[in-house]
Formats: sequence, C-alpha cells, structure tokens
Amino acid sequence: MEMFGLPFEAVRVDRAAQEHRSAAYLDKNPQGLIPVLEDGPLVLFETGAILWYLAEKTGRLGPEGLPFENVEARASMLKWMFFLSNTVHADLRIGFNPRRYIDTEAGSDALLRGIAARMHEHFDLIEGELSSRSSDEAILVTNIYFAALVRWAQLYPLNDPITSDLDRWPAIEEMCHRIETDPAARRAFDAEFIPSDQAITLPRLPDLPLDSVTGV
Repeated sequence: MEMFGLPFEAVRVDRAAQEHRSAAYLDKNPQGLIPVLEDGPLVLFETGAILWYLAEKTGRLGPEGLPFENVEARASMLKWMFFLSNTVHADLRIGFNPRRYIDTEAGSDALLRGIAARMHEHFDLIEGELSSRSSDEAILVTNIYFAALVRWAQLYPLNDPITSDLDRWPAIEEMCHRIETDPAARRAFDAEFIPSDQAITLPRLPDLPLDSVTGV
C-alpha cells in the first residue's frame, strides 16, 4: 500500500499477546493468520488475494505496472500469483516451524531439508523467469510478494534458515535490491521496525521482542 501510494491505517497484531487468536481477530480471519485488509465493509485475508485486490482497485498491476485491464499481462501475473501463494508461501510456512508438522527432532530436520530443497527449486524457476525480463521492467505486485518471501527464507527457521545468501540467484537479488531501496518500501520497513539497510538481500529481524514477531 505504501508503494501504491494508498492511504491506510496500520493496526499491529501482537502475536505474543495472542491477539491473532482473539475472537475479534478470528472474526476477520478464522485461520488466525496475518495479514487482514479491511476496506469499508470488505474484509480480506490471504496475501495473494489482498495484493490482487489492490492491483484491481488502483487499476495497475504494480506501482508503475501495466493497466489492470491488459488481459494478457493480468493472466500472466495471476499465474505467478497462484504459484507464489499455493507453492512458495505454503512451503515457507512449513519451513518456518517444521516441528509443528512432525513432532520429532529427526523427522522435523528431515522435513526442513526437504523444504529447503524445494525452495531452491522454486528460486531456480523464478530466477529463470526474471532473467528473461528487462532489468528495468516495472515492479509488479508479484515481485513485492516474492521479495517478502525471499526475506523470510533467509531468516527462518531462526537457527537454520532455508537459504543463507542470494549469490546463486543474481536476478532475484537484483529485483529484491530494487524493492528494498524504494523510498516507499523503506517507509514500510521502518513502520514494521525492520532495519531498512538491505532489508531483503541481507535481512535482520525486526527490532521487537521476538515472541511478538513469531508467536513462539
């Protein structure tokens, strides 16, 4: 929303206080997941759906992207939005805390190795796609979504992140650098207490109590 230049009011949800499990929040998102977007009577959850709505609302596929009415461009972006939401984001959620899925150390370690291998395959696929485009192409909402996932993959799990650097994927690194140096993105990082120097390409945890960020 910062990058689209849309006015908004941010409401922080404190995981440490289990606010995401409160009745008021579950009424907005019964999964208890973040984020939620409220726009008048409309309440949306699911990151991909929120981003798609913002693109449609502003009439642009990105902050400086093609018009939303461009059918071919919209269909192409929707393909990648589904891939990010259904595959990349879903795998990262498993990797965030594998013990949530397999309650043994050996099993969760094996699961994390499998997720890391899958994530590297996903990154390879996206690297090929980005490498085929012009480096000065307008940033799309799918780029913004993926950049947030790239940050996550380098931070979590806390003691064994899925990937430690982006040297293997120069096109991804360049795209993330373009976003992290955008003034609007830097305002968003500051609002979330995220150190904004290389917030995506060399990320650090927010300057907040850890349990208020992770909930664990």
